[in-house]
Amino acid sequence: MAADRDPHRLDAMEVRRAFERAATTYDDAAVLQREIGARMAERLGFVKLDVSMILDAGCGTGIALGELAARYPDASVFGVDLAYAMTRAAQKRCASAAPAARGLLGRLLGSLAPSPGDAPRLICGDIVHLPLRSGAFDLVWSNLTLQWINEPEQAIADVHRVLRVGGLFSFTTFGPDTLKELRAAFAAADGAPHVSRFVDMHDIGDMLVQAGFADPVMDMETITLTYADAASMMHDLKALGAHNATSGRLRGLTGRGRWQRMLTALEANRRDGRLPASFEVVYGHAWKPEPRISADGRAIVRIERSRKP
Repeated sequence: MAADRDPHRLDAMEVRRAFERAATTYDDAAVLQREIGARMAERLGFVKLDVSMILDAGCGTGIALGELAARYPDASVFGVDLAYAMTRAAQKRCASAAPAARGLLGRLLGSLAPSPGDAPRLICGDIVHLPLRSGAFDLVWSNLTLQWINEPEQAIADVHRVLRVGGLFSFTTFGPDTLKELRAAFAAADGAPHVSRFVDMHDIGDMLVQAGFADPVMDMETITLTYADAASMMHDLKALGAHNATSGRLRGLTGRGRWQRMLTALEANRRDGRLPASFEVVYGHAWKPEPRISADGRAIVRIERSRKP
């Protein structure tokens, strides 16, 4: 099926607009995002890494920026997000948490390249085409961003580009069973796509290898949130900017009959008085290795000299 006729393909402009609108409500609803970020950070604690430059790719309102700066106090931290309103919210968060300016010289040079300990720098940009130089970062952190991209392999390739040799890409995304209850309920109502299609963990691993990463480590778990009713569930998803952005979505209001059929199907999942919403969370990290081929196409062979006893 041609990409422009795939009903599950994401409308990139609609994704951007959704997150622009959600910038003021995101923090109040981001319970799951915070929890996943905390578990992601816990995994990062087992990795030995010398860090001087960090990028949060898909930083949203900047929830992780301060935590990354605190974990690596000698590093400069950058945040990139597709939605300008999100970067503005992140900038306000970082400004309120930043230490006082480092005297007159610090104020005069504040617009130049950041120094370790400076407030994180925010950039409005696309993770598929990062507006950053190659080989600049020791760590690229990305919490729940890849699922909003039609070609995640392109984003993974550009992350590889901006990492230095020996740098680490640490990320999370959603897997295929995410919101399976809601997907099935809408399928019973009208058959049109209402929930995004998510990429399998093994396919993400293949994309990492194809992009040139080494030693990928993938892990998955299911986290289930519960709601009193469908309205509460939909409210949270909308507040996060996670509404239906598929190109095959039905335009206009959902008819009363379709909505009622969806509710009836969703109610079949109710347990202990609550409606479940499942999230298949994929965790991954991989390293950028030494290149095997030079820029001019020559193979690189490293020979270790043995020492005579």
